[in-house]
Amino acid sequence: MGQEQLGPYVLTWPEGVFPLGGDALALGEFASVKPGWRVCDLGTGSGVLLLLLARREPELTLTGVERDPASARTARDNLERNRLPGRILTGDWREPLLPAGAFDLVIANPPYFPPDSGKGRDPARTELHGGLDELCAAAGRLLRNGGRFALCHRPERLCDVLCALRAGRLEPKRLRLIAHSPAHPPSLVLVEAVKGARPGLTVEP
Repeated sequence: MGQEQLGPYVLTWPEGVFPLGGDALALGEFASVKPGWRVCDLGTGSGVLLLLLARREPELTLTGVERDPASARTARDNLERNRLPGRILTGDWREPLLPAGAFDLVIANPPYFPPDSGKGRDPARTELHGGLDELCAAAGRLLRNGGRFALCHRPERLCDVLCALRAGRLEPKRLRLIAHSPAHPPSLVLVEAVKGARPGLTVEP
């Protein structure tokens, strides 16, 4: 059993559920969030992103969607243990489990590699639950006009990310590259898009 203190909240995860990683921590700090926003995490896993967002802004309506029953149960337990109101749906986010236009923010730390790429031997990090196009289409359907979608991915797939976002009517507005040090190439890209927005991308330090 893994455990981590995230501000006022405690995240736990059993063996077999994807553990806390630096990518989720970076995304949880990067995403825009405002009081009263309705937030949906696609592929929520242990529910870590919901806890990270609630740590920054307690007045949120939290929803998570997770295909794996054990991970969904873990996310549900983490919300209950930390006395955070919210709901975790067990199911595939490609299915219409939630009403269209119901959210102000959708967030996702998706699997990084296509299943036939030969990369990411950990099955949890291959795109078993749908690729980028399907993810961005799902986010675009769930967001209200002007709503935001924040995700992280591998820098070498940045072109794929931006193309998938635009195909889902999500205009990239913020981008940040993360590197371990100035001597290392970036290992993570964070992108936030706005549904129905005009073009104009800010590349952050």
